[in-house]
Amino acid sequence: MMYRSLFPRDLFAELDRLQREMQQSYELSPSIRGVARGGFPAMNVGGTAKSVEIYAFAPGVDPASIDVQLEKGVLTIAGERKAEAVPEKASVHIDERFAGRFRRVVTLPEDVDANAVSAKYRDGVLHISIQRRAAAQPRRISIG
Repeated sequence: MMYRSLFPRDLFAELDRLQREMQQSYELSPSIRGVARGGFPAMNVGGTAKSVEIYAFAPGVDPASIDVQLEKGVLTIAGERKAEAVPEKASVHIDERFAGRFRRVVTLPEDVDANAVSAKYRDGVLHISIQRRAAAQPRRISIG
């Protein structure tokens, strides 16, 4: 007599996947790093001694529809990505591309200069560079 399992073989793999998804949905960090996972657009935030560099990956978004604001040390990127039209008789099996309104907020360090900001959009990547105040930048002191 062959042993027959009451559960499908991949039941535990499915439970593991569900557990990971639940953990990811609660792993949010409202800090300079923004949302930990799942936010659109995906972002990289970093910096140098002279500037804070932010890259928002937003392919398929019209640059004219992106609103970038900096107020009281908080950078907000908002906009909308239009849904692509699916032919009437086509059936969709997987739809993972985000469409709709989005908003990302990043808290910036206190030493940024709100008057020295540049933003460029190229090949689906929004690059925002915010200069640090001159007084906050490191300087070399010569010994006499």
